[in-house]
Amino acid sequence: MVHVRVQGLAVVAQESAPVVLLREESGSRRWLAITIGAPEAQELAAAQEHVVSARPGTVELIIEVLSALGQHVERVEITQLRDSIFHADLVLADGIRISARPSDAIAIGLRTQAPLEVAEAVLDEAAVDVTVAAGDESALDGDDEPDEDEIRRFRDLLDDVSPEDFRDPGA
Repeated sequence: MVHVRVQGLAVVAQESAPVVLLREESGSRRWLAITIGAPEAQELAAAQEHVVSARPGTVELIIEVLSALGQHVERVEITQLRDSIFHADLVLADGIRISARPSDAIAIGLRTQAPLEVAEAVLDEAAVDVTVAAGDESALDGDDEPDEDEIRRFRDLLDDVSPEDFRDPGA
């Protein structure tokens, strides 16, 4: 598993669904874009900004139920990409794994400050190395924050991506 962080949310084109952008924390610093729904994007944005509503939403409810049962989320894992659909697990303190949509799992992870990891096979299949894809190897300078050019190049690459690009060519 490879540690990643939520880099942000984006809408590639006006008629497209939002995507959550994950970036590898070390190594080649690959980017992974996962398409999510608009309500899920709102929840992720609220979790990322630590916005707390007067009444708990679904994510907060799940966290409270786990806590009431003496559990907490150890980490969030994006485990596979199957039939163009990303799959994730919440890994609890006692090792129990709960299958979840990546958007929900990431929001729970952000709210609980749990580490976020992606399977190497998923990154190999669906991630983009922005600097290599854009032909700029020198941009791999080790900075923690991407510069505006790197983000622009990534968004330019996303403009050319379709769901079919994530299908298994052997299928």
